[in-house]
Parts: sequence; C-alpha cells; structure tokens
Amino acid sequence: MSDSINPKFAPRGGKEAVETGTAFQPKFDADGLIPAVVTDASTGDVLMFAWMNEDALAHTIQNRAACFWSRSRRALWRKGEESGNTLSVIEMLIDCDQDVVWLRVNVEGDGLACHTRQRSCFYRSVPLGTAPTTTLQLTSADGKTKTR
Repeated sequence: MSDSINPKFAPRGGKEAVETGTAFQPKFDADGLIPAVVTDASTGDVLMFAWMNEDALAHTIQNRAACFWSRSRRALWRKGEESGNTLSVIEMLIDCDQDVVWLRVNVEGDGLACHTRQRSCFYRSVPLGTAPTTTLQLTSADGKTKTR
C-alpha cells in the first residue's frame, strides 16, 4: 500500500484544501481503497464500479489504462488483461472531497466491460414500487426477463 518514504500522492490537507485546492489528495478508506466509477467516454453509460488501491490509482494515472484492486484475489487487476477488453482512460475526475474517482474510458477489444460478456456490469434492473420478497425477479436493463 502506501510507501511513507516515497508517497505517491499529497497528504490529506484540511477541508478547504481538499475541496477547493489543486493538490491531488485522494482519501483511501481503512482498507487502503478508493471507489472508482467507470463510464463510457462517448455515451456516458455506466460500465462498472471497482476499487483502487494506491498502486492501482498510480498505475492508471501513469499508463492511462484502468487498473484496479481485486478484493477477492487481493492483487492488482489490469482490466482486460485476459479478455482484451481493456479500458483506455480518456479522463479521470475526483469528487469534491476526493474520496471517489470517476474514469471516463474507451473500451477496447470487443467493447465489453463486464466479465459476463455484457457491455456493462449494470445489465439487470431491480423492480421498484413493491415490497421485496424472496422471489423478487430481476429484469434485463432493456426490460426483458433474464433467464440465465
């Protein structure tokens, strides 16, 4: 995680410095992670959500290729390394209190961001307006029932 001898990012300052200053001072959680929302640069579609540690964030900034921290594998995860569906970062934004990053990307390869071979990881819809039950059924984002 963080290397105190050679830090990758500026230390956190006060509220004003974080919210209105120009120093990049990302706030990592207790596990050393920061959330990353990924959208398609041309359409604005939300493609995925993932976590980054300090190394993944630094790699992404330096290489313009999305890199995340896999919590299940406990390792860096270079998106598309196996599938070829890499995420080329066009722009990275940080929210007001610098605790969430937003990556605007172009999806290379087949243009599929999800490991399930879907364009987006958000391909199912949760029905709203009724009480949830153990039989609540998801529908596909285009309104058709997912039979998978």
